[in-house]
Amino acid sequence: MAKKRRPQTKAATPGAVDGPIPVVGAREPCPCGSGRRYKACHGREASHAVAELVQRPFEGLPGEADWVALRELVPAATVELTLKDGLPEGVPSVTLATVLPMAWPALRRDNGAVLLGLQNDTASGDLSRDLADTLRRALEAEPGTPVAAGRAGTDGPRLQDLLDLSAPFEPAVHTGFGFWVEDAENATGEVAASLDRANAAAIPTVRLSGVDAAYWCETPDKNHLRWVMPHPEEKLLDALARLHAAGTSSLGEGTRLVGSFRAHGLTVPVWDLPREMRAEDVEKPAAALAERLAAALADGTPLTAEERRARGGLTSRQVTLN
Repeated sequence: MAKKRRPQTKAATPGAVDGPIPVVGAREPCPCGSGRRYKACHGREASHAVAELVQRPFEGLPGEADWVALRELVPAATVELTLKDGLPEGVPSVTLATVLPMAWPALRRDNGAVLLGLQNDTASGDLSRDLADTLRRALEAEPGTPVAAGRAGTDGPRLQDLLDLSAPFEPAVHTGFGFWVEDAENATGEVAASLDRANAAAIPTVRLSGVDAAYWCETPDKNHLRWVMPHPEEKLLDALARLHAAGTSSLGEGTRLVGSFRAHGLTVPVWDLPREMRAEDVEKPAAALAERLAAALADGTPLTAEERRARGGLTSRQVTLN
């Protein structure tokens, strides 16, 4: 005999409400009025959105590799952004910043200019959509106010929809966080103290000019070159293994390829450098390595046994940042 089915009631389905559904505890009643717990109602959609991680959120944007570097590797940098539909009235500029005071997602200056923070936790699995939502809210915020974190809709625009994709992406790396305030040199009191603390914690970093998305940085024990590369990971690791097996993967005497990061769908090889090797000293070796790498990337022959061992060593030293 067939089991009797429980009749569906109006309370068993999500209610129709105007505006976004607030986020509450998983076991609390859903704010939509359905009578169900949040986790079994609108919370299910939110959880699904978080689970669907976009592996390359900056794909399709000019300077994808630099977006990744500024998100994960560079302490203090800014980039002037160009909007697809132009600047709204009262907004003189939109600037991407690695990080903002108090980890604000965005800030609308007193003069109406917008600063968009890149190094912030996001609510969903699509960093591009979260940043686009923050940017839209910043453009509408009152001058002189920060923009709080929020949850972007799953059908909202992404950065690729809001930015002019024909405009260049040109990061300016700074020695400190003076860009936080309009007149940093004359800052006093708590503002000056906050800047001093932030500046003291920043790792000196320089973007190389001869190759794309390569960043020299200085640490207490040694210096490093972190180079974000847009090539498919498997093909790039094969090419680096060919160079490593041939003894041509270094950047000169005292340097060595030590491993790589994975970040937002791209691979970031890392070289150790001697303490005395400055950013300007890396320019020519990096350009020469780029030529050797291009030839190795074009080599479609199977890896030799020595190259396979080199590749295994590189793979074992990979670290995923996100």
